[in-house]
Amino acid sequence: MNNEAGQNTSVHVEPVGPFQVNTFFLSRGNSKEVIIIDPGDEADHLIDVVESRSYQPVAILNTHAHIDHMAAVQPMKARFSIPYYLHPAELPVLKNTPMSARNWGLPEPEVPEVDHLLEDNEILEITGLSIQVLFTPGHTPGGSSFLVDGRVFGGDCLFYSSIGRTDFPGGDTRTLLDSLKNRYLTLPDETIVHSGHGPDTTIGREREHNPFLANM
Repeated sequence: MNNEAGQNTSVHVEPVGPFQVNTFFLSRGNSKEVIIIDPGDEADHLIDVVESRSYQPVAILNTHAHIDHMAAVQPMKARFSIPYYLHPAELPVLKNTPMSARNWGLPEPEVPEVDHLLEDNEILEITGLSIQVLFTPGHTPGGSSFLVDGRVFGGDCLFYSSIGRTDFPGGDTRTLLDSLKNRYLTLPDETIVHSGHGPDTTIGREREHNPFLANM
């Protein structure tokens, strides 16, 4: 997939696991060097994707550390010897993933070591792409979104006609709505939103049709 916003980027998506989390492979143009965002499950399948497409992974970025977004981080981190990026406020969520897996009846993941702690408004220069980190808590305490070339990768902040849940430990509805108002709705309407589950959308479409964003 390489749609109009973000002419300098290419995005390939693989929905994985029982929760069908969108794992994204992001690259500059036709480069085979890729950034992996939210490798949530099915590590063997994601590794096969990398190898069959001759990708060269350079980094793993997590929007947040819920079990469905991070279960494949450690296998891919180890397989490709690449650094892992996460916001420091998300470390308690990451540490809790084995217990979360037990609660959901899922295999316990190996908890990866974080190599780079994200900062709000930090610019990550990776494989020719400039990625702005937006601190967008609410779904989780340390949720982050990644803004690059007219696209925002937001995990479970904003969906097509919906928003992320806030009833998990560390979630807060008011905080999430503030993140959406102050970080998402300040972006241009044509910005493509790559959500953690389901189809892509745009800021303009959600501004007009998403009931959770009414009157913001």
